[in-house]
Amino acid sequence: MGSPTDEELMERFCHGEHDAFEALFARHAGRVRGFLARMVRDGPLAEDLLQTTFLSVIRARGRYEPGMRFAPWLLTIAANAARDSLRHHRHAEAFSKERPFDAGAVAPDVGDPGLRKQLEEALQQLPTDQREAVILSKVEGWSFDEIAALQGGSVGAARLRAHRGYERLRALLGGLVEV
Repeated sequence: MGSPTDEELMERFCHGEHDAFEALFARHAGRVRGFLARMVRDGPLAEDLLQTTFLSVIRARGRYEPGMRFAPWLLTIAANAARDSLRHHRHAEAFSKERPFDAGAVAPDVGDPGLRKQLEEALQQLPTDQREAVILSKVEGWSFDEIAALQGGSVGAARLRAHRGYERLRALLGGLVEV
């Protein structure tokens, strides 16, 4: 018998099996941390948001519906935590200095460190909704249907946000990388 699926583990956790939650955390923490770090471009904040995300999973387990795909549900929770944090950061920015950017902690998987830094810096110049669409489609491999569901819009709007993000990245990078 193979390993239980994420959905099976989540259903077991909903029925009180705490080991199932630990298994889900072990499976998904790295991916969620990477996603959050790319969204908020701050390694320590991403780590805090990772904890917030999994605490939200614990709190929301009563609303998890059997059969629901776990990974998109989890990344939706993470994306909402990142958006809330970015909104809060914009309001608090007037009162405090921005934290220094640690490109190594959040850069996408690109072999050349210099290129990786340029790509990450360009990615951070995108509006939040475009950055989210680009990361979800190119890094996380989400379909535009899934992105639309997460962002609360149409598939066409999700495609347009991603397309605009790709075009902006191409302009910012001057053709250094194909996105």
